[in-house]
Amino acid sequence: MLVEMVIDGEYVREDGPAGDRATALLLRVADGDQTAFAELYDLLSSRVFALILRVVTNRSLSEEVLQEVFLEVWQSAQRFAPNKGHGRSWILTIAHRRAVDRVRATQSSSDRDVRVGIRDSAAARDVVSETVESRLDGERVVTALAGLPEAQQEALILAYYGGYSQSEISALIGVPLGTVKTRMRDGMSRLRGELGVST
Repeated sequence: MLVEMVIDGEYVREDGPAGDRATALLLRVADGDQTAFAELYDLLSSRVFALILRVVTNRSLSEEVLQEVFLEVWQSAQRFAPNKGHGRSWILTIAHRRAVDRVRATQSSSDRDVRVGIRDSAAARDVVSETVESRLDGERVVTALAGLPEAQQEALILAYYGGYSQSEISALIGVPLGTVKTRMRDGMSRLRGELGVST
């Protein structure tokens, strides 16, 4: 895949792993390049939206989070460190965190409503209890995922929230396919242990 790189102050295209296109664009965005930002949005917005929608599950809220993500990308592109990972992964991580924050905020509001509903309606207690339990399970998964080593977390986020295959992840982050499989296997094993799920 062709990627854009900066050589002697000029943007040139050369061979490189997938994901470097986003990295090159992010470096230009960090310099305030609005055209690069538009290209970056066109390149990743559908993938970022899909990730957000999987976490938030509400289309209109997901659209709001998408706007927040790209606003944060524009405002914080200078903090992106290309030596620590690919631009695509960095943006997907921002998207995942924003989506989880939105779910938590929505859940907090909903939990207040649930508490009022439990107080006001004893008949609805069983349905409300199941809803709260389901949301708590989702929160446990998010918390357990955040506790994984960064490499395992990145692989699982790209696979389960980003929708990438293991071979796509290998190309995106520039590591061998076997390493991606090991990271995902170890990450899933740790998640099962954290959540008390037997294999």
